[in-house]
Amino acid sequence: MSRAHSRSVQLTASPLLASKTPVWRSKLIVAAMALGFTGLVGRAAHVQVIDNDFFIRQGEVRFARTLTLPANRGRVLDRNGVLLASSVPAPSIWANPEDLERDPVKLRQLAKLLDMAPAELEAKLKNEEKTFVWLRRQMDESVVKDIRALNIKGVYDIKEYKRLYPEGEAAAHIVGFTNVEDKGQEGVELIFQKQLAGQAGSRRVIKDRLGRVVEVVGETVPPVDGQDLQLSIDSKVQFYAYQTLRDAVAQHKAKAGSVVVLDAQSGEILALANYPSYSPDKRVNLTGEQLRNRALTDSFEPGSTMKPFTVALALQQGLVKPETPIQTAPGRINITGSTISDVHPYGVLTVNEVIQKSSNVGTVKMAMQLQPREMWEMFADLGFGQKPQLPFPGVVSGRLRPYKTWRPVEQATMSYGYGVSSSLFQVARAYTVFARDGEIVPATLMKTNQPVVGTRVFSPEHAKAMRKMLQMASGPGGTGQKAQTMGYSVGGKSGTARKQEGKGYASKKYRGFFVGIAPIDQPRIVVAVMIDEPSNGVYYGGAVAAPVFSQTVQQTLRLMGVQPDMAVKPQIVAKTVEESF
Repeated sequence: MSRAHSRSVQLTASPLLASKTPVWRSKLIVAAMALGFTGLVGRAAHVQVIDNDFFIRQGEVRFARTLTLPANRGRVLDRNGVLLASSVPAPSIWANPEDLERDPVKLRQLAKLLDMAPAELEAKLKNEEKTFVWLRRQMDESVVKDIRALNIKGVYDIKEYKRLYPEGEAAAHIVGFTNVEDKGQEGVELIFQKQLAGQAGSRRVIKDRLGRVVEVVGETVPPVDGQDLQLSIDSKVQFYAYQTLRDAVAQHKAKAGSVVVLDAQSGEILALANYPSYSPDKRVNLTGEQLRNRALTDSFEPGSTMKPFTVALALQQGLVKPETPIQTAPGRINITGSTISDVHPYGVLTVNEVIQKSSNVGTVKMAMQLQPREMWEMFADLGFGQKPQLPFPGVVSGRLRPYKTWRPVEQATMSYGYGVSSSLFQVARAYTVFARDGEIVPATLMKTNQPVVGTRVFSPEHAKAMRKMLQMASGPGGTGQKAQTMGYSVGGKSGTARKQEGKGYASKKYRGFFVGIAPIDQPRIVVAVMIDEPSNGVYYGGAVAAPVFSQTVQQTLRLMGVQPDMAVKPQIVAKTVEESF
């Protein structure tokens, strides 16, 4: 008892405890605490309820993401449904350097799977402040599975697609290609980018600091897949045309070449081949020479392939008939001081024989009876000097000067293909006027089942007469004998033109052409061939381009199911007649 009493005395003896605390001080402390708590509640209400937009935005910036849901790119098909371009899954690998597990052994294995040197991988990952870096785009699924198996923290894969081009370099100039972002860069892939690409969807999500989706917020907008495109191209015709052209360019040691195959009745493009070409899947070190769609983008003087149009106009105007004799001796003619010559002096030729022998003199004599305006209107109606209605970039219109500026010698040279320029495609389309009995049809790259309305240029009678002349030019005694085709009647015109160089013409650089139709009585196709700068001893169109025409016609008509209309073998005389140019 005494010990307890002693402690009580000691405590009450403390001056601090002995003094009474004023009531106002206690109330002040309680009030301050209440005020502070009220302020915190008010601030919390302000931040979370009243004025929360700023903080919501800041949270979204840090953790909310809009994920793009890619649309499947549309396929490109040929007229028979054969794939020309399609997309396949090709995952891409990315990393978060900030969160990366830097295990040396695993990183060496990763570098090997990524097909890169360890030093290159290290360089990509060295900046630890980054949260995203691409390691490799569009990889094979099997390789990506091996990368996943390494289980490296901070290395992820994302679903992407890449394009495959089954027809390779044969159809490269038509189909084109896309870049790594799946955007069209050339050809159909570029022209129809909007239709093929479709429309990407989106999904709003919340991610954690490791990039993992923890919550989906808002509505998901589904992607709209791209449209499939069905072209007029026949992949088999395209392949054979390309293969034949490639072999001819190699055989004649030429610089380049092109082939155009048109359906003569519908205007559909069945093949459009160029050499040199490229592989759309392997585009390393591509050159402009490889990328150029020469059949559409290169213009040149088409030479003797223009003579049939001049003769057809002379027939149409009633100036001559197919049997009308024309004196071409002595094998040259003077037009206002300029001399135009034939390769050989022929003497008297009928109009039929002027085309068969490709006489410049005979063609000029008919042309000089025509009015410049008549010739200009005919060339314009055939599409010369006008840009073809095809959506390809870089399509040329060629050159056809206003007739009021023509001098007599220019009118003369235009009649046989000098002083006017065009693309190979323009010449091919112009020849549909003979195949369709005097009507020219618009050309199209898309498959069509609708009847085509043509524009009349010549009468059916005169168009048929020109087909017979073209058949003579491709037969014995003509300049295009090598165009004859086993089992099918053909008609066409060869041409040879000196290449322009500066303000004049190169002395030893030529282009050889052959343009024709088949079969003669009921034409189904028009084929145009150009061989650029053949340098293996021969350069005439009848020698270098006509054989390509022959092989292409035979393969195309066979694939189209056209029944042969001739039972005899081609008749080729020992010496081919050389055309004038």
